[in-house]
Amino acid sequence: MASLNVGNLGEYLREQRRTAQLSLRQLADAAGVSNPYLSQIERGLRKPSAEVLQQVAKALRISAETLYVRAGILDETEREELETRAVVLADPSINERQKQVLLQIYDSFRKENAAEAAVAAAAEVDRAAADRAGAAGSTEATTGTTGAGITGSTSTTEDPPGARAAAAAERPVDASPDA
Repeated sequence: MASLNVGNLGEYLREQRRTAQLSLRQLADAAGVSNPYLSQIERGLRKPSAEVLQQVAKALRISAETLYVRAGILDETEREELETRAVVLADPSINERQKQVLLQIYDSFRKENAAEAAVAAAAEVDRAAADRAGAAGSTEATTGTTGAGITGSTSTTEDPPGARAAAAAERPVDASPDA
């Protein structure tokens, strides 16, 4: 559960009240709360309960879940799920059995997508760990130690046996006296 974001809630409530063309007193009466209390909520001085938010939402004819999200009581994804369920359950064109089947399908899709997201996140963590391990292995290969305990530089790619000697033999030898 998120922390209460009362200031943002109060601003939002004031905006919704003005859009509905209601005075503070009218909204307070419709919601069944006192005028001073509603004023304090709008100014961000009070933290309303979920019950009060529900009453205010009903009076404003807006979603209570929206106010819960604004107040930090409900997560955005939870709100979306609740609204989807409410729309399905309120649809008069489908019967109760169809509503339940539709909600079961909805739940199965959400679970499937959540499982896929978890697998993708785990794969990303594994890739990042492999990248870090590869980078650490590359550093070790570049600054290895020789048998005599002297640190030297080696190639990060494996050369086939004798490849360095063959490459050295192919280089022209500069026999000029200036060299």
